[in-house]
Amino acid sequence: MIRNKKRLAWTIIATVAATVVAVVIWMNFATPEKALERRVAHHYAVSDPEFKREMSVLLGPSILPGNRVTALNNGEEIFPAMLGAIESAQRTITFETYIYWSGEVGNRFADALSERARAGVKVRMLIDWVGSAKMDGSLLERMEAAGVQIIRYRPLKWYNLGRMNNRTHRKLLVVDGKVGFTGGVGIADPWEGDAQDAEHWRDMHFRIEGPAVAQMQAAFNDNWIKSTGVVLNGEEFFPELAPVGEQPAHVFVASPAGGSESMHLMYLMSIAAAEKSIDLAASYFVPDPLAIQALVAARKRGVRVRVIVPGKHIDSDIVRLASKAHWGELLMAGVEIHEYEPTMFHNKMLIVDRSLVSVGSTNFDLRSFRLNDEASLNVYDPAFAQRMTAIFEHDLQSTHEYSFETWAARPWREKLMETVVLPIKSQL
Repeated sequence: MIRNKKRLAWTIIATVAATVVAVVIWMNFATPEKALERRVAHHYAVSDPEFKREMSVLLGPSILPGNRVTALNNGEEIFPAMLGAIESAQRTITFETYIYWSGEVGNRFADALSERARAGVKVRMLIDWVGSAKMDGSLLERMEAAGVQIIRYRPLKWYNLGRMNNRTHRKLLVVDGKVGFTGGVGIADPWEGDAQDAEHWRDMHFRIEGPAVAQMQAAFNDNWIKSTGVVLNGEEFFPELAPVGEQPAHVFVASPAGGSESMHLMYLMSIAAAEKSIDLAASYFVPDPLAIQALVAARKRGVRVRVIVPGKHIDSDIVRLASKAHWGELLMAGVEIHEYEPTMFHNKMLIVDRSLVSVGSTNFDLRSFRLNDEASLNVYDPAFAQRMTAIFEHDLQSTHEYSFETWAARPWREKLMETVVLPIKSQL
């Protein structure tokens, strides 16, 4: 009898434990309730005022005039610009990033942030717990000892178990509330240099001045409040920002905590509005059915669609497999897919009709659309779009165009592996 009671007790415990694990897994795989289900129809062009009105309303912050956006290529331009801005800080620095690893680059940023904190600048840093897994604890201790306030986003705690899969992938740096940076770069040594070999990645980052910087500061505040319960406000974080350029722009965010599909919607609306050209630089290109439908529909309207993706130098072979599984339909429709050959291609940029440019942390995949916290900058300026198109076409010179014939003849083992990874493509 006693033995039976013990067996029953252990059975109950095991059942409860299994249920808890199942619920936690389900919570981490769940996507926002507000999921888009139908393709966005083509009603107007990117140049139409209605397009800009809807982008302002549906994505959140309004498009603001008077900005100046500067493109930075690879670590040799990006890191000096970011570090120079940090070193010039007089009052506040807010910094949110996914990747922060130990190494030469990590140490340089730690030194710069620590020096400013010792000088009395309020330094607030939010780093993702998963993305900073390769960060040595001594680096954190050094910055904290200098006065840098550091928060690890969603660390491994019991109250975070249901959200462990929802990471902050945002890359935001704001100095004195006046100068901002965003793009694809992480704080780690692979981004160092000028993409000169397979060990140094190709990437872009962007420096922003003008009224849109306040929106970037608000984007940082979004996750700072979630993590600390503290609002960063006042003139030192949100100073008055006069126009400094002629570029209309806005910074907007997406987060599964808010059930937001802002990034997904932005891509679908932009593709639907295209009438001449779509140029997409995508470090992780795993389109969902709606995105595929939108790109195919654009081709049927006569829109030229060019996509640059990583080639053999990619940090995730699983993503590459999940990506290629969908290329057949796109290639048959006339979408031009180019694989970047020299090194890992980490750019994230959308250019539509040489009028709209969207950059930031967002990848062209379901993880960015539905699971990650992301931030993007949209610039509505033909002159800027022309400059970014020139950069896109320069990158094209280092690619190999992938044909439908090559896709159809890929090895059966590759096709089999694609089938295996497709059910989990939203998690990649």
